[in-house]
Amino acid sequence: MAVLRARLTLRRRRFLWGMLFVSPWLIGTLGLVLYPMALSLYYSFTSYNIVGTSQWTGLANYQELLQDPEFTQSLENTLYLVVVMVPLSLIASLGYALVLNLAVFGQRFFRTVLYLPQMVPTVAGAILWIWVLNPTYGLVNTVLGWLHITGPLWLNSISWSKPSIVLMNLWGVGGAGVIFLAGLQGISPALVDAARVDGANAWQRFRHVTVPALSPLILFNAIMGLLGAMQYFTQAFIMGGGETGGTSIGLGNSLQFAVVYLYEVAFSDLRVGYASAIGWVLFVMMLVVIGVLLRLSVRWVFYEGWRQQ
Repeated sequence: MAVLRARLTLRRRRFLWGMLFVSPWLIGTLGLVLYPMALSLYYSFTSYNIVGTSQWTGLANYQELLQDPEFTQSLENTLYLVVVMVPLSLIASLGYALVLNLAVFGQRFFRTVLYLPQMVPTVAGAILWIWVLNPTYGLVNTVLGWLHITGPLWLNSISWSKPSIVLMNLWGVGGAGVIFLAGLQGISPALVDAARVDGANAWQRFRHVTVPALSPLILFNAIMGLLGAMQYFTQAFIMGGGETGGTSIGLGNSLQFAVVYLYEVAFSDLRVGYASAIGWVLFVMMLVVIGVLLRLSVRWVFYEGWRQQ
């Protein structure tokens, strides 16, 4: 009994010490993540507006969302990023990684240049691209003018404002490119040599050796890209003129993505309950999209030579 009591005491001491060391994380998770999430879920069923008392309204906020044309437009704008920006970013970052994996002169310099946009603060980068895409004096239209091409209006055009966001995002794919580059350097040369001996050309080696080996990284970058696209805010808010206090984000609300609309509803209209409902709808949508992607990934993602089961 004395030995058992000593073991229990030792376990209890170890448990208490363990809880002590993880307590900063537990406190942060409970106080800064779980509690705000639970509070926002409650607010989504109320008419809370910060300055007044909240009243329980049930599903009224969610029912209003179904009839809100601005919310529908914000979802359409967000879907554009998911369908266009995410695939293009994956292709561009993989292409950069393939080029930078070649043994060429100045390889380290070009790798550094590719990653530099990641070091630029988000707000500074957005302001920089406002100048770069200026229809009259911007660098892009100036270069196009040298080629005798009339440049578009970019952010001053409803049809070109979202492509402007995509173009700016392609400038900053260095983070994903570095991940792909690390994956390329981790591919065993024996696999590539075996494919070459079997007569596979460059495309066949890329299709049947490189892509399967990089499939876990493709899945990771796709998930991160989807999450980023569905939560896109800072660049659109600044480039669309939201920081000036205007009611239209981008020409004709063309840059009013879902999170931008959530911000406007919460902090301009002070409809926190309605904004909370928007946030939870987006949260569920992200869970569904990522869940579907993970479910489909079992068919094309490989880990160390074996497919997920």
